[in-house]
Amino acid sequence: MGLRFLCAALLATAAWGQSVTVRIVDHALMPAQVDSNSPAFWRDGQFHLLNSTGLGPVLSAGPDQFQLSWWARPDLGRQVNPTWIEAVWQDADGALFAWYHQERERVCGNVQRPAMPQIGAAVSYDGGLSFFDLGLILTSGDPLDCSSKNGYFAGGHGDFSVRLDRAQQYFYFVFTNYGGDVASQGVVVARMSFEDRFQPAGAVRKYYRGSWTEPGLSGRVTPVFRANVSWQEEATDSFWGASVHWNTHIEQYVMLLNRSCCEPGFPQEGIYISFNADIGDPGGWSTPLRIVENTGWYPQVLGLGYGETDSEAGERARLYIYGESWWELEFSREPRPE
Repeated sequence: MGLRFLCAALLATAAWGQSVTVRIVDHALMPAQVDSNSPAFWRDGQFHLLNSTGLGPVLSAGPDQFQLSWWARPDLGRQVNPTWIEAVWQDADGALFAWYHQERERVCGNVQRPAMPQIGAAVSYDGGLSFFDLGLILTSGDPLDCSSKNGYFAGGHGDFSVRLDRAQQYFYFVFTNYGGDVASQGVVVARMSFEDRFQPAGAVRKYYRGSWTEPGLSGRVTPVFRANVSWQEEATDSFWGASVHWNTHIEQYVMLLNRSCCEPGFPQEGIYISFNADIGDPGGWSTPLRIVENTGWYPQVLGLGYGETDSEAGERARLYIYGESWWELEFSREPRPE
């Protein structure tokens, strides 16, 4: 496999006491190429999965995550920039809300990169076969930095996860800020009222200095996990690309993170995990602990039970990295015995 693993159970915090064990299991592979988080949903008794690259998403379906076949390439309408669908939520009436990472290219002259990522919203009324664009909802107010040495971005917001809280009051956006002063770079958060899902443009508020007051478009941010070294430096050191799910077994939100360190081009030092009982409390996330080292990007879970997805999982879930799984995560309410 060419990878090295940390396969011991890890403690979250002494206060909460939960742990997770990483086990090597039989290989599983998502059906299409993966270049982002891959959101899933159930519809008409079938498991549906969206895998995205810069060419757009591919929608697959089947009885479960291990029996998926290529189905369709969704129509994203009038999108003109490379667009990745990274999160979805399905209403009881079947309306499927999706949020996309989009990259404005050639912002630094006649070169494709560095690009400027931004986050938008869309909705589908046919199970993900076609989407209506609802507009941009999260953009950076920091100026472009075309001297950036990370190899991809000249700033911007992207590489994110979206989760609805248990009370169904707010959607929470956990995303990466790649620009501005290093004190504002890293993993950041914003939220939007559930009632605003059909008209999200201008309705998102970023978390800044203890409150949800900054606008989603061009507003300021305070990181949950701040970059140690700026994304503009060759030796950047930062968490990025969060994937968040609600774990029904330990009754905690679980965040999986990439960590890029310490060369240009997003080299991966490892995959990390963090826990939080209240997604509405940005300061409640536990210190990230590494669970897999020296591997690829885009960690996420897919729950194993009927109705479980990348948004919700139970005691056991498959861990996918870059669309490939050799791992199962087992969550426990108790610390691992020494």
